[in-house]
Formats: sequence, C-alpha cells, structure tokens
Amino acid sequence: MSARSCSGRAFNSLALTAAFFLLVLAACAPVPEAPDRLTLKPVSFAELPGWQADSLTEAMPALLKSCDRLKPQPPTRNFGPEAHFGTIADWLPLCDAARSVPAGDTAAVRNFFEASFKPYRAANNGSADGLFTGYYEAELRGALQRSARYPVPLHRRPDDLVMVDLGQFREELKGQRIAGRVVSGNLKPYEDRKAIVEGALDPRNLEIVWVDDPVDAFFLQIQGSGRVTLEDGRVMRLGYAGQNGHPYVAIGRELIARGALTRETVSMQSIRAWLAANPAEAAALMNANPSYVFFRELPGDGPVGAQGAALTPLRSLAVDRRFVPLGTPVWLDAEHPDPGTARLRRLVVAQDVGGAIRGPVRGDLFWGHGDAAADLAGRMKSPGRYYLLLPKGLTPAS
Repeated sequence: MSARSCSGRAFNSLALTAAFFLLVLAACAPVPEAPDRLTLKPVSFAELPGWQADSLTEAMPALLKSCDRLKPQPPTRNFGPEAHFGTIADWLPLCDAARSVPAGDTAAVRNFFEASFKPYRAANNGSADGLFTGYYEAELRGALQRSARYPVPLHRRPDDLVMVDLGQFREELKGQRIAGRVVSGNLKPYEDRKAIVEGALDPRNLEIVWVDDPVDAFFLQIQGSGRVTLEDGRVMRLGYAGQNGHPYVAIGRELIARGALTRETVSMQSIRAWLAANPAEAAALMNANPSYVFFRELPGDGPVGAQGAALTPLRSLAVDRRFVPLGTPVWLDAEHPDPGTARLRRLVVAQDVGGAIRGPVRGDLFWGHGDAAADLAGRMKSPGRYYLLLPKGLTPAS
C-alpha cells in the first residue's frame, strides 16, 4: 500500500464504518519485525567452507575444557535453551570419545568429528548472514594502593549484588538475566556506571587493584578479562565476576549518532582515538553505557569464559546463549579483519557470552592477549556465517 493511499485522501466517503477504518489504520501501520529465532538446516561436512584445510587438532583442547564443565552436571539436564539440543547425557559419550583421540593426530581428530557430529547451518528466521566481532585479554598497568599515578579502581563483586537467571522462572525468558539488590524484600536496580565511577561504592572497600587509565579500565570491562602488571612486575589476571544489571550500550553507536564516526570507521581504535582527542567529553561518553562489570582475581590459566572454561585464542567464541548452548562446537566462516587475508574458516567452541552479542547468528572471536590480538580484535566487524555441530541422532527443529 502506498504512503499516499494511507494519508486518508483516498477515503472520502462518510459511509466508511469504524471497523473498516480501523482495518485501514492497521494496514498502514509498520509491520513489526519477526522476533529473533534460530533456524537450523542440516548440511554435510563437505559443504563447510574450508573444512579440509583447518588444523582441527588445535580445537581439541578447547572442546575438552568444555567437556570438563559438562561432566559434573546432572545427565538429565537440557544441554541448551531448546530441548532439541538434547541433554547432558547426549553429549557425555562424545566427550569420552574425544578424550580417547590421540593428541595431534589430524586424521583421527577429523574422523572423530565426522563420525560423531552432524553440521547444521545456523540462521535467523532463515537468514544465515551474521556479524562477527573480536575480543582479547586486555593488558593494564596498576598497583594495589591508590595513588596519583593509579587513581582508577577495579572492583570485586559486591556481596549484595543479586544476579537472577530469569529462565529459571519463565520458560519464555530462557537466556535472559537481570541483576540488582534486595531492598525491603524487593529487587531494585543497582547503581549505574556513572554513580559507581563517581564513588557510590567507595565506602565498601571493594577495590581489587588501581589502574592508571580510565579508558583502559572501560575497555577491560567490555572485554571481560585482562592482565594487570603491577609495579613490582607481578601480573594479576582478572576475570568477570558479575555485572550491575544495567543494559550494555555501545558507545561506538553513540558516536555514530553524533556524526563523530561512521559505521565504516567505528572500531575500538577509532573510539579510543576520539576519547583521547576529547578528554573533556570522555567520561560522559563512557557513562552513556550504564553497564558496569565486577571482577575477580583468577588463579592459573585464563581468561575464563562464561562456561567456566579457560579460553583458547582463536578457538573460543562468545555467543548468545539464548540460541546457542555453551560447549557447542561451531564451524566459523567469516571475513578476516585484514582486507585481502584469507577468511577465518576454523573450528571453534562456544564458551563465552557478551553484553553486545545478541542474536542467533552473532559471535565474538577470542584473539588472545598482546598488541596484535588487541589490534585485530578491535578492528574485527566481519560478515560471516556459522554452523553448529550437534551429536548425530539429535533432530533439531528447522
């Protein structure tokens, strides 16, 4: 229907009934977008772009770490948000088989996957194209005591922060979470970023470490994990411990709305450059994201993803667990952030989540730590697709 016919000028008869007029208004109203829905199409391993070229042995340690997280769980528990992903019991035999594959034996690893799994092309209501970004383990400089050089605190999780998995209360809310504090028997919103940065938690003595740069602290919260090099040379590794419950707002999107950046130029690097060039406005822009992340000190290997497994560079993927279960092997096919470089076609494992990772075909690739990882992760905003590898015998709905 044209805009002209919706203007009312096409209807000049007073005999139109109220019911007909309401129907016309309904027809002229914008059609709402269909809600996100994961759809799966079975394919063969031969249809996975680059399947034969990947060194699948590099993905096995990541898969085994995810298997270790499954073993203590009740076998009857659903593996994912939908019943068609099976139960933990459906996946444990595959984990046992994976442990018996000789390490480094490329042919044996390939045979294991092809014998045990069936690939499915993931799509959002039938549309398989999605967005893939990158993240890394941030590196900061800090001290255990506040000083003029190190004035920015990183906080541990407050003991009154309540994080709620809404899926435990309503089936339709699976994968959704909220956080706050209980006041007089009611769950109330926690302080937002602006309030915390301005000192709302200072009397609580929640500081783990103090760092020298508020922008570095901000991006550490986006990444969710990092390393802080202390003055004595010791390295403190920090991991995600909780979030204040406020929605994540991408400040890059805010800069695009202001006309300061474009969709083509926005990246971690360009956002950092804008913050450095506009110090008087930097705090307000960062506070436009009300989400605030709390940390814990990590012993041993890290960083640790949402599944509880240590992440593996270029083999761990953050996903939206409303659609993709953590622990799922995923075949990734996405553009490399460096133009002209071969596509990222590799086996990864869904092991993490992120505030900005929303949708059935959306992923965030973990690049590791160091300057090169930060550079590539910061520039990655790649179109691509992915395929879920599910145990043979399951019949997921399309």
